[in-house]
Amino acid sequence: MKQTECTTILVGKKATIDGSTMIARSEDGGRTIIPERFDVVMPGDQPKHYESVISHQKIDDADLLENPLRYTSAPDASGKNGIWAAAGINSDNVAMTATETITTNSRIQGIDPLLEEGGLGEEDFVTLTLPYIHNAREGVMRVGYLLEKYGTYEMNGMAFCDKDEIWYLETIGGHHWAARRIPDDAYVIAPNRLNIDEFKFDDPDFIASQDLENLIAEYHLNPDLNGYNLRHIFGSSTIKDAHYNNPRAWYIHNFFDPDFGGDPSDQDQPFICHANRKISIEDIKWAESSHYQDTPFDAYGDQGTPEQKKTFRPIGINRNFETHILQIRNDVPEKIAGVQWLAFGPNTFNSMVPFYTNITTTPASFQTGPKFDLNKIFWLNKLTAQLGDTNFRVYGELEADFEQKSLAQCHKIQHETDKEAENYSGDELQDKLNEANQKMANTVYNNTVELLGNMVNEGHSLMTLKYDLLD
Repeated sequence: MKQTECTTILVGKKATIDGSTMIARSEDGGRTIIPERFDVVMPGDQPKHYESVISHQKIDDADLLENPLRYTSAPDASGKNGIWAAAGINSDNVAMTATETITTNSRIQGIDPLLEEGGLGEEDFVTLTLPYIHNAREGVMRVGYLLEKYGTYEMNGMAFCDKDEIWYLETIGGHHWAARRIPDDAYVIAPNRLNIDEFKFDDPDFIASQDLENLIAEYHLNPDLNGYNLRHIFGSSTIKDAHYNNPRAWYIHNFFDPDFGGDPSDQDQPFICHANRKISIEDIKWAESSHYQDTPFDAYGDQGTPEQKKTFRPIGINRNFETHILQIRNDVPEKIAGVQWLAFGPNTFNSMVPFYTNITTTPASFQTGPKFDLNKIFWLNKLTAQLGDTNFRVYGELEADFEQKSLAQCHKIQHETDKEAENYSGDELQDKLNEANQKMANTVYNNTVELLGNMVNEGHSLMTLKYDLLD
């Protein structure tokens, strides 16, 4: 069940094109399809008693704080393995994405091993954190408290943002953790490895378990001559990292800054980076959909050998089940500042929808069920992606046109709604935003049906099973 294939992208407010903070992640899985849905959790629906499905960890009722906030989430549709809320924005315009599966090493595992019984995991963190925090830094402290009290059975990274700050936290062993604030003018690419490098224990932009610095000293964990690099101390530097993790970061670094250069397998690519331009929603979506285009490593390309095309794990992949960009805007009133851009299915054949999060319901087409249903955008996107994969050279251009058209139409609806929202507040405003979300969901759903029809028309004459007297 563990979703181990994610890619996280974080962009500070001075690095984005519109001055918003953005935290994004593709929530990927394994060989089994994991349908995802889009929900809004009202305060009365937040659990008053909680027990993890996987680990059976019970949470003290006192830790399920009173007066939880409303929040959006993208949980697993079946719920059989727990909630797995994944990502959302609460009514105080604080966003959280959790989690990015990361790596560890035997040195820290010999000191603070991951729990074999009990503890929290990806299944739990959003549900136990997002309704109770009022800024990004509080998110770090809340998760830190939960980790120290209940522990964890897996290594994870997670991110939080409000209108001003972005924080990224990584778990360390069974009960320890570290987090750092992302500079406003910087971006981060975090694949499935421990990512935080430089760490300063005497700087307020860095927070960690109270005893972490002493633990490093006591057990002689620091291999560096100067300073602290948490990736060197607590992470890995393996052949798997060189093929599975590092190339994803390398490719996007070169997309955001063509002068970055470097080698795909480089184990020491920097955590904090700066782009050569302001980063847009479209840039992040493209990055989350990427598969090493214009390199020998592109599975759909014509530059590489069959072996090269299988060398590195791409970001856009069949195991993308849900991808989000959580955006807190600074150029609009707070009542419409939170936007959860959301797409289901493989990112090579889908489009993001910018859902307002000051809402009371979600569109029916995004309320996915566990069984195949073409009335739900998740299953429709899976179908278009699997058909598109049979001949990307033919279908790829159709997808590019579809995505540009869909994003343009959603932007237009969003611009119109932003202006109209000035005249609304309270329940009337939420009704207006529910209506806008429904309109955007309908637009993208209908465009996806049209894309599928265009793919069928184009593919008709390309089938192998054909015979024509004129052939």
